[in-house]
Amino acid sequence: MTTASTDYAMLAHKGFSLIEVIVTLTIAVILAMVAVPNLTKVYDFYRADSNVSKVKLFFMTARNQAISYGVRVTVCPLEGNRCNNDWSKGMTMFVDSGSYSTLDSDDKVLKVMQAFNSADTVQYSRTAVRFLPTGLASGTNGTFKYCPSSKNSEQSVGLVVNNNGRIRSATTPITCL
Repeated sequence: MTTASTDYAMLAHKGFSLIEVIVTLTIAVILAMVAVPNLTKVYDFYRADSNVSKVKLFFMTARNQAISYGVRVTVCPLEGNRCNNDWSKGMTMFVDSGSYSTLDSDDKVLKVMQAFNSADTVQYSRTAVRFLPTGLASGTNGTFKYCPSSKNSEQSVGLVVNNNGRIRSATTPITCL
């Protein structure tokens, strides 16, 4: 049989003391402070890798459209109806049957890619990538660079578009300086 005093003693020892809670929270905060910078780098890497994969698919689709339909297809960031050099604002793929690098009234928009993360730097060495009906990208070859969070991020990745219109991942370190 239990007495009232032993029941009270058992109730008094249930749960955590204030010191145990403070120590546990302190350890959790220290672990979080160590982990968060590494998680940011992981997030940057996956964001860059994902977006560059989308761009590669976008370029490959444009080349395929040019070959399949025997037309010139241009991919570029549009401001108004003209291609500009601000690749971070997204890009438009269109049949470019009129003036080069201009979306004329007789041109047809095939696909649009939305703007990238505003903290990222996105660059291409030219104002447009133009695929000819043969699939060539003559005169618009270059390196597409994606730098997450800063212009010299370690997680920066790139794509190379050669004169033959082939797209491959860049093998050298990428910076957007």
